[in-house]
Amino acid sequence: MKYIGAHVSAAGGVENAPLNAAAIGAKAFALFTKNQRQWVAPPLTAESIEKFKTNLATHGYEPWQVLPHDSYLINLGHPGKAELEKSRAAFLDEMQRCEQLGLDRLNFHPGSHLNQVPPEESLKIIAESINIALDKTRGVIAVIENTAGQGSNLGHLFEQIRLIIDLVEDKSRVGVCLDTCHTFTAGYDLITPEGYSETFRQFDEIIGFGYLRGLHLNDSMKPLGSHVDRHDNIGKGFLGTEVFRRIMNDPRFDEIPIILETPDEEKWAEEISLLYNMIK
Repeated sequence: MKYIGAHVSAAGGVENAPLNAAAIGAKAFALFTKNQRQWVAPPLTAESIEKFKTNLATHGYEPWQVLPHDSYLINLGHPGKAELEKSRAAFLDEMQRCEQLGLDRLNFHPGSHLNQVPPEESLKIIAESINIALDKTRGVIAVIENTAGQGSNLGHLFEQIRLIIDLVEDKSRVGVCLDTCHTFTAGYDLITPEGYSETFRQFDEIIGFGYLRGLHLNDSMKPLGSHVDRHDNIGKGFLGTEVFRRIMNDPRFDEIPIILETPDEEKWAEEISLLYNMIK
């Protein structure tokens, strides 16, 4: 079964996110558990945590149907010592917030080498950062999102993600989130049936569907291999609608949160309905 939703607002408190998700007919959702534009945020209150859990249960969401996203400020592969420590502290805080909310996964972009160290060295730093956070938390899976490879961002190649996973000590607490826009602009053809099959054959061979913990459904404003991360609404960009129809009928994407991050949130309810109607 497919569980489709969107990255909804948590304005006014995390407890509002399940309500916002239910209002658009979502069967899954993503949220920021803190202001993603700030390094430090006030701790979650006991009241907010309790209300979040209550609203989650009231609207029939299980913890695995929620895919929280960490702050975009965080760079777990930063080559600078002080900057890396700041990112690691912020990431640990995000993991602990998920733990407090009873959620079982946290989605994040792996990081960037900033052209200061070789990519392989930065990938090792990312894995070490994950190990530190996992050692200090319980029950939350660190979910690595693939990137478009813009600038010096890492994680656009399946092999890079595999290297990180190989260096994570607790394999049961590391996973992957695929973003359709990022995958496409990183250079993986999703448009043709042959390209779609080959892309996910490679993903399974190099990483393995057993690690898949989430999917971001986004069309792309930029073409194949452009390495530019610009999301578009479903069917409005270079990917078109057929890719999403294939995904909706692909059982390998069952039983995970499938999240829209398309730019026009007014269309989310419509897009969720559109996607469900694609299922044969």
